[in-house]
Amino acid sequence: MKITRLLPLTAAAALALAGCSKEKESDSTSSKLEVRLTDAPGDFQSVVLDVRQIEVHLKEEKDADGWKTLGFTPQAINVLDYVNGKSALLVSEDFAAGDLKEIRLILGPDSYITNRDGQRYELKTPSGQSSGVKLAKATLRQRETFQLLLDFDVAKSIVERGNWKPGNDKKERYLLKPVIRVVAQDLRGGLRGTVVPVAARPQVLAIRSSVTGPDTVSTSADAAGAYQLSGLPNGTYRVEFFPSTMAPAGQAAYHFEARTGVVVANDQITDLPQVSVQ
Repeated sequence: MKITRLLPLTAAAALALAGCSKEKESDSTSSKLEVRLTDAPGDFQSVVLDVRQIEVHLKEEKDADGWKTLGFTPQAINVLDYVNGKSALLVSEDFAAGDLKEIRLILGPDSYITNRDGQRYELKTPSGQSSGVKLAKATLRQRETFQLLLDFDVAKSIVERGNWKPGNDKKERYLLKPVIRVVAQDLRGGLRGTVVPVAARPQVLAIRSSVTGPDTVSTSADAAGAYQLSGLPNGTYRVEFFPSTMAPAGQAAYHFEARTGVVVANDQITDLPQVSVQ
């Protein structure tokens, strides 16, 4: 059976260290590690990942012996079940205190999407994708819970082959090129709102300027026009709205919209007024 070592789980923005929350005092000196998965909505009925294994790297980058397999039950995960603030708990286990260097998923051969036309298409992962997300060293401290949130961006991760046409082999239509952020769990700021009309299938970008350059996080509005971006650092954002379809004949054209000066504070969700792209 073919097993794909994913990825590079390409960072959609600057990678951030996951946060730690104090546990009740215990005689144990171990830590607890949690790995969660969330998703930005995409224009599909389902996106199912055949996740077989989750590993973290504990040593120097080129040390092949540094990988440790986490206690994860292999399963098929429809990432579209975990959008707008929801997340799936993949791993929760006691873990020795110390540093983490990277994290990676290992996929089986049965990942697929169901398109809006109701057709199922297998997801192919290009060969040579064997590196994981670099964490810039994250430290697990004794008697604390350390959380890693993997933020999967469907819209950027599912790539349609440019030369594919109806009638071609369905197995060849889509490639899986994962774009995943590692979100700091002590960053609990976010923003949410709605955008209309839902038929425009708007993409939503939150852009924050920082000393290291623009930090951009993206998502898509869901079937009700709702969106939420979580795990955002404090700061002032420009929020952009891009229609991904054209308006039907006889209706006003869809257009780009932006909101500036949107302030996000830690431990708070900022609510934006409804935005229209028509």
